[in-house]
Amino acid sequence: MTIDLRGRLPGLRYERRRDGIAVITLDRPDRGNALAPNMQPVMRAIWGEVRDDDAVRVAIVTAAGERHFCTGFDVGEAEGDQADSVFANRPLAESVHWSPHQNRVWKPVICAVQGLCVGGGLHFVVDADIVIASENAAFMDTHVNVGFVGALENVGLAKRLPLGSALRMTLLGRHYRMPARRAHELGLVDELVAAPADALPAALAMAEQMLQNSPQAMALSKQAVWGSLAWALLRLHWSHPDFTEGPRAFAEKRAPRWNPDPNAREPSSARSEPQVSRTEPKASEVRSGGPGEDRKGGA
Repeated sequence: MTIDLRGRLPGLRYERRRDGIAVITLDRPDRGNALAPNMQPVMRAIWGEVRDDDAVRVAIVTAAGERHFCTGFDVGEAEGDQADSVFANRPLAESVHWSPHQNRVWKPVICAVQGLCVGGGLHFVVDADIVIASENAAFMDTHVNVGFVGALENVGLAKRLPLGSALRMTLLGRHYRMPARRAHELGLVDELVAAPADALPAALAMAEQMLQNSPQAMALSKQAVWGSLAWALLRLHWSHPDFTEGPRAFAEKRAPRWNPDPNAREPSSARSEPQVSRTEPKASEVRSGGPGEDRKGGA
């Protein structure tokens, strides 16, 4: 299916500026800019254009409004077994396409954060090359509260934060919110601005400086710096009953019934465990926006 990125997009806005900067905006302010299932194929198409269009040199991810950057995955829209059908029974490469690394984008990416960033919204933060945040920004991870494993965004957190700080966010869930100033002190945020309205202009100013650099040199330097992620723990979690129990309980407005057995498996998931591609990039594929190693993704 071809997606017209110039038309109206569900929950997203995409602007390819004449100067070579692409601006991706999460645009569901009435839902806290939460990520809905129908947004993922659009995001994949957007990142595909950023990757393949030589006219795009730098990308910025931002969000509408001032209160929320992204409140994570809209669990209320993944009722019953939908989460299992979206994630657990599909090859990993076909399941997660939110962030630049999940789409093999090696052009520079800046994330401009204002307001609250929760759960799946951390995809855009931990996979960005540079993070700019306003002082009203705050960061929180709620995966464990709804039975999701923190094996993707949280791995990125552990690369940007001291281990204890990353685990505090991971294990306390909604009970711990990291304010922007603390995130800046610890390295999750690279630049702090005063007001929510200042975040995007600061990102644009930085992107304009990057336009003066060699695209190829930046892409290869970025690939040299970023590491890769092993997916084994995630595959185990996607086949565990807690993965579907959390969203189901949320949708049914009841307390979740967690399964304490780490070896428990959903019958359908056990039959169709996600397959992981270990394909390494070919030398002929290395270009300013070309493929590279997959890294992260998630709920």
